[in-house]
Amino acid sequence: EVSQCGNGARCFARYVVEKGLTAKSEVTVQTHSGVIQLFLRQDGQVTVDMGCPIWQPSQIPFVAAEQQPSYTLKWDAGCEQQIAVVSMGNPHAVLLVDDITTADVETIGPRIAGHLAFPEGVNVGFMEILSDKAIRLRVYERGVGETQACGTGACAAAVIAIAYYQLAPVVTVALTGGALEVAWQGEGMPVMMTGPASFVFDGELPWPAI
Repeated sequence: EVSQCGNGARCFARYVVEKGLTAKSEVTVQTHSGVIQLFLRQDGQVTVDMGCPIWQPSQIPFVAAEQQPSYTLKWDAGCEQQIAVVSMGNPHAVLLVDDITTADVETIGPRIAGHLAFPEGVNVGFMEILSDKAIRLRVYERGVGETQACGTGACAAAVIAIAYYQLAPVVTVALTGGALEVAWQGEGMPVMMTGPASFVFDGELPWPAI
């Protein structure tokens, strides 16, 4: 069970509207990591108030002497990687790469995800900066492997790009499964994630499931 899921939050918002459970355009949701706000737009997009990013290592949690823009993570003999670390309701480590298509996600991803410096594990983002308003991202999720999309991962990469690489306060994040827009105005401000949510099918399962 994850503490926060940005994509799941958007899908939840679409579901309650499609099923007639609410007529409101703004929905308040209690998650394991706190209360979030969902905003349903006229164009079918859903904006999620993801809350403020958490940088303090002890709150992520991440084992480090002090908060820094980047950390050197070491494993095995002579293997190390520069990462930035932030929590968006769950922990994320983000590393900058020249090209995400050639990034060694399958090898480096699990090494960082299960590193002892992260007591609860960590999701690993491989970020390529395209411009001052756009990035590409691949995400290796702890306990899962590489996924096509990760809402909190997109937010984590975007705020790191804005905070440490001087990107604009609104960033388009291109993932394998589609693009998200992430807006962040700086320290003390919430991260706003916007993206689509579509109704795919309706079905029933017997309970208890067989």
